[in-house]
Amino acid sequence: MTVPSAASVAAVPRLDPRHYEPARVPYEVRRHAGTPDTLAVGRPGKVGLLELAFERIAGRTELTGHYQKSPLQIMRPLYFDPARPDLAVTFLMSTGGGILQADRLRTDLHCGADTAVHLTTQAATKVYRMEHDYATQLVNLTAGPRAYVEYLPEPVIPFVDSRLYQRTVLTVDPDATVLAGETVLAGRLARGERNAYRVFASDLEVRRPDGELVALDTVRLEPSATGGGGVTGPAVLAGHDVMSSLYVLSPLAPAGRIADVLHEAVADCGRCHGELLYGVSVLPQDSGAWLRLLGSDTRAVAAALRAAWDAVRRLLIGVPAPELRKT
Repeated sequence: MTVPSAASVAAVPRLDPRHYEPARVPYEVRRHAGTPDTLAVGRPGKVGLLELAFERIAGRTELTGHYQKSPLQIMRPLYFDPARPDLAVTFLMSTGGGILQADRLRTDLHCGADTAVHLTTQAATKVYRMEHDYATQLVNLTAGPRAYVEYLPEPVIPFVDSRLYQRTVLTVDPDATVLAGETVLAGRLARGERNAYRVFASDLEVRRPDGELVALDTVRLEPSATGGGGVTGPAVLAGHDVMSSLYVLSPLAPAGRIADVLHEAVADCGRCHGELLYGVSVLPQDSGAWLRLLGSDTRAVAAALRAAWDAVRRLLIGVPAPELRKT
């Protein structure tokens, strides 16, 4: 059952291409546009929509608005963080098992004033081989005054010949805290598949409620036709197989202190789990800090990212990161 909220109703009909198509697709992806020999864009199952609205009610964050269209869906929020029993842990899921050619996916997440929400995916996002067209994934996350929101999806795994553009827009009130993560693998590493995708393009924007742009992180990974050499140089992935980022926007601690905590957490984890390349910077307007991490061991990168999440959580809200069990 789907229950749309008034706040989630789009300005145009949900199945209007203007709603689910990106306003702009990078040339690196757009040049692969075409007519699929399977289900075309806009056909049932090709447009996935998910709209969630959270509000604080009687001391706990509740899901107050919910619309979903397959393949995107959720189960009910869970409350199992012992240190934050008010925090709604929500798993974002797909019935399709991954992203296919000509898929257009859009997720809208509204977290109201004083809410506490943890959003993650149930499993890694697989981007399957594409012979025609490309796929897009849009995520719009809004955090209201004094909200505490964690958006930490599992990695994206682009398969051979896949083409994906994903755009994430974080609209963050100056009094809100948002932790947002992004991880992309070079491919199906267990099968020896590395940088065999056509293109992975990602834009992450941080904006204020009035539309002011605070930060923009642009990633364009387009392996060359000669074995993926176009993304393995020292200015790109430097021969590594995993790239992760963690963005921390918060007024709860000085930006410099957030950056120091991120750096210290990864440095300590790097000594325990092998070679990691990483950098930490303060975000514009002293709005927070961000971490970029490269590694070749998926477990080491995941451990370092968790260590950073745990450390910044302890700094900002005084509690550790919970254990999340996913199957």
